[in-house]
Amino acid sequence: MSVGNRVFLKRELPDAELVKAFSKLPAANVADAMGRSVAMRSDIKLLSKQTRFMCGVAITVKSRPGDNLTLHKALNIAEPGDVIVVDNKGDRTQAIMGEVMYRYLSDFKKIEGIVIDGPIRDIDAISKSEMPLYATGTTPGGPYKEGPGEINVPISCGDISVNPGDIILGDSDGVIVIPRNSAKDILAKAQEIAEGDAAKVAAAASGSVNRQWVDDLLDKKGIEVIDDFYRA
Repeated sequence: MSVGNRVFLKRELPDAELVKAFSKLPAANVADAMGRSVAMRSDIKLLSKQTRFMCGVAITVKSRPGDNLTLHKALNIAEPGDVIVVDNKGDRTQAIMGEVMYRYLSDFKKIEGIVIDGPIRDIDAISKSEMPLYATGTTPGGPYKEGPGEINVPISCGDISVNPGDIILGDSDGVIVIPRNSAKDILAKAQEIAEGDAAKVAAAASGSVNRQWVDDLLDKKGIEVIDDFYRA
């Protein structure tokens, strides 16, 4: 088996009810339940129309920078509920896909979404379309189709590790990765945070929130508060 030129057709999948439950939670609440260290870089943005959360199971694609040969193979094997996640090694010079591939995935394959650590093209059409697509930007320059590449192996996308079968959650804020093996425990904590967050928002809006914790923490950290002007 040639490392760097492999396509694995099978993944270990999370329970479908877990995926459904995460689809009802904001990405920020779930990220807070995982130590705030699971969000992809902020330059990976939603470029399609915002109509719903993206929540599905990762098909991982590792490609040579600017090349989409293995992504084309992922199009062939993707199914409803999947999120294709593309490791493009941070390249920003070539569009990894455009409207033709997008339509195949959204209209025919009906997958949950796609996340690309790189640019796309045909933004005029894609920005008006509903299947979630996250990417770093746009360029008219198209991709190469030479390989090498791999599918359903561990990758990095937006500086976050992604394994095949992980749960991928995205909303207007961005994209997070929920490890499949820990998803059940994370869900319970995230639901608790979401409930508490609603109460915090209400308290903030009414001004009834207790802000004393700020001064308490500053004091604990040894930060001096001076009731005077700064003088050079």
